Amino acid sequence: MKRYLWNLLISFDQLVNTIAGGSPDETISSRAGKAMQQGRRWGCILCRFLNWIDRDHCAKSIEPDEGTDAAVAD
Repeated sequence: MKRYLWNLLISFDQLVNTIAGGSPDETISSRAGKAMQQGRRWGCILCRFLNWIDRDHCAKSIEPDEGTDAAVAD
């Protein structure tokens, strides 16, 4: 049951990222981490907030092989 709930959370995360114009197989944290590395303001703000919950969350979440099929270029 725990794994099932975790999978649901990840799928919701990816859905929200897709609705926001991102890749359907990438999480918001991965996208934000890449944006932060590029100095994008929204990525820096979101990652700073997520650091309160989990230190270096965005950096740990970056999926380098995902995000190339995003509808909106970051």
